Amino acid sequence: QVQLVESGGGLVQAGGSLSLSCAASRSIFSINVMGWYRQAPGKQRELVASITSGGITESADSVKGRFTISRDAAKNTVDLQMNSLKPEDTAVYYCNALVIRPVSGGMDYWGKGTLVTVSS
Repeated sequence: QVQLVESGGGLVQAGGSLSLSCAASRSIFSINVMGWYRQAPGKQRELVASITSGGITESADSVKGRFTISRDAAKNTVDLQMNSLKPEDTAVYYCNALVIRPVSGGMDYWGKGTLVTVSS
């Protein structure tokens, strides 16, 4: 089991910045992949950025150059730095942990989400 708690959402003007943080109940380095997803009203949940236990990152084309995912070992968090925010970034942002076990396969864990609202 992995419990995830997001923090850092809020209201920001277009062009501004926000930082999200995801605290995990076990070492983030023991989790195969951690990621941030978002879901805007009326849309499907989509991957924003992810980081593997080995530190490999990937991000959606829509946020490349603006968002950065990173890990804070001291706080045991996975953070998402969001710069140059646009109104279309408005969504509920969810933290995800993917744990892969040899026999049972992959298990996804989700946080409850944090709302990011970007005003124009």
